[in-house]
Amino acid sequence: MGKKKSKIAMDLQAALEKDPAARNKFEIFFTYGGFKALYRHRFAHWFYNHGMKYLAKLISSGTRRKTGIDIHPAAKIAGGVFIDHGVGVVIGETVEIGTNVLIYQGVTLGGTGKDTGKRHPTIEDNVMISAGAKVLGPIVVGHDSKIGAGSVVLKDVPPHSTVVGVPGRVVKYNNMRVDDIDQKLPDPILEEFARLNKRIAALEEALALKSCKYSITMQNPEVDKDGATSIEEEIIDLKHEIDANKQKLHNSEEDTINRDK
Repeated sequence: MGKKKSKIAMDLQAALEKDPAARNKFEIFFTYGGFKALYRHRFAHWFYNHGMKYLAKLISSGTRRKTGIDIHPAAKIAGGVFIDHGVGVVIGETVEIGTNVLIYQGVTLGGTGKDTGKRHPTIEDNVMISAGAKVLGPIVVGHDSKIGAGSVVLKDVPPHSTVVGVPGRVVKYNNMRVDDIDQKLPDPILEEFARLNKRIAALEEALALKSCKYSITMQNPEVDKDGATSIEEEIIDLKHEIDANKQKLHNSEEDTINRDK
């Protein structure tokens, strides 16, 4: 068995793999604020756990001044974490972060002010938290998940999920695993507008109505790619239902005419 990598070595490797601008580990070690904050946190955490809390907080406060990243020395952070840019990142006292986690600038892993004891989030392995996201309270973000930019997450996130919006909403696509770490996120509001637009178009066609002159044609490639099948099936079902109702109405009128005769 090979020698187990230290957390610092894992952090260096994570930065090299996740940042396309990173050229070598030497550059990361001396110039990356996110790596520097994690590096200093490793020492602060050791001192905190060994009863030297004042010294640990001195290191933590110095890190905040130097990097703009505020990590409580009690936070538990596994190796292989990368904080990209990092200015404005806040990580609370009882936060737990797993391996291969990517955190962008402005992220807050904080509390709600209502909890005691474990009052901050637990972030499992292979999670991406995009810029400006706020994950608050003693919740769990499941492994292989994505948190969209600016999202406010207040509830547990299942594994292999994507969360967007305020408050954060979980968006699933056939329960498919999120294998890549990037910021291509779905827009559920746009997709709902596209669905409604196609439904209205189907109703107008079935009723032989002219579209409003202000109508637009929704041609969003992302929506069509991800949701076309289900939307088209819904439109077909709707047309069948309208045709069936028309036939019932026609039969009813014929019965009335025959009775009058």
